[in-house]
Amino acid sequence: MAVWDEKNQQTIEIITNNFTWAAQTIGDLYKSRWEIEVFFRDIKQLLHIKTFIGTSKNAVMIQIWTALITILLLKAMKASAKYGWHLSNLVAFIRLNIFVKIELQNWLDRPFEDHDKPPKYNPQGVLFPDYK
Repeated sequence: MAVWDEKNQQTIEIITNNFTWAAQTIGDLYKSRWEIEVFFRDIKQLLHIKTFIGTSKNAVMIQIWTALITILLLKAMKASAKYGWHLSNLVAFIRLNIFVKIELQNWLDRPFEDHDKPPKYNPQGVLFPDYK
């Protein structure tokens, strides 16, 4: 079977034993699977998840959902930034600056410039106002 790849302007030959589906359907399935593989590769490489911490079904599901949410948040930050981040660089810079008080969007847009200190006003509120 052969499928035309519009993005790369080339014909792709597909080997399959399913002769009832159209070549385009099988090509779309391969493409979707490849995007899933890339997504999980990003999770493993960027978040350094090699093994599961817990062994119960619940523990594994919590770790998978946490990783999925984290990688989606990182990709959303990358998409909203004016600076042309590579996802791996963004992860590395966030690790280095995780406890630095900065305006996140300003830092995402201009990571190598000096930024003003954030305002003392805390819109989130204070959990323990009398604690010093």
